Amino acid sequence: MPIQKLISLLAAAVVAGLLSSCVTTTTGGFMVEASDKQAVQDYIQLAIAYYDVDDLVASRRHLNNALAIDARSADVYNILALISQREGDLDLAKDAFRTALRFDRSNSRVRNNYAVLLFDQERYSEAYDELVRVTGDANYDGRAIAFENQGRSASRLDRVDDARNAFTRALQLNANLYISALELALIEFNQENKDRAHQLFQQYLTIVEFYSIPHTPRALLAGIQIEGQAQNQKIVDTFALLLTSLYQDSPEFETYQRLSNAH
Repeated sequence: MPIQKLISLLAAAVVAGLLSSCVTTTTGGFMVEASDKQAVQDYIQLAIAYYDVDDLVASRRHLNNALAIDARSADVYNILALISQREGDLDLAKDAFRTALRFDRSNSRVRNNYAVLLFDQERYSEAYDELVRVTGDANYDGRAIAFENQGRSASRLDRVDDARNAFTRALQLNANLYISALELALIEFNQENKDRAHQLFQQYLTIVEFYSIPHTPRALLAGIQIEGQAQNQKIVDTFALLLTSLYQDSPEFETYQRLSNAH
């Protein structure tokens, strides 16, 4: 599962709402141009809405309109980076993120998105360093996800204590982060904290069942191992059947077979 969502995107209905809005205002019978700042924000919101419905050409067009007004808008370059990332132009995405951060070094949303790009490129140490800065921003509304991303980066670097701390903080801020619950359960299981692992895996199950989120091979193998220790044979049998039926080509299935043969 890709590291969890990079930007809060508006629903397609926002497009209609913004298209019906006036770009100008009237005062005393004369047309008065809306502020440049508001115009840039309108273009950005349109661009986000088009991005959300995968119309990248329209999204880019509105961003270019915004840049014609404010060539130093970090928010515009942030979305341009996301567009380039979706199009597979990763070097362009990197350049756009760096431009955005050059214009606004305190923009935690941009820095988190840049860290996700670094993570996807397996540049885990750089991603971790960027995320440390993001999670240090107590006012950032995506801080919980940033902690989760930080934990995933730490896990790839085998920094177990840092990963545990980051996933714990993520869950403190948002108890519905199922990836954090799963990853923390695995950390506790591998540290032989079986009761805590079981508790966290049950939290994971509650979340994914409520939101109807399918299990990944990683989650299925984790359930077989953790719930096996808890002697919850029903979950073990169900997860084993799912792993065998759906993911025979996965590394997790190979691990499951090896563990089964060892017993």
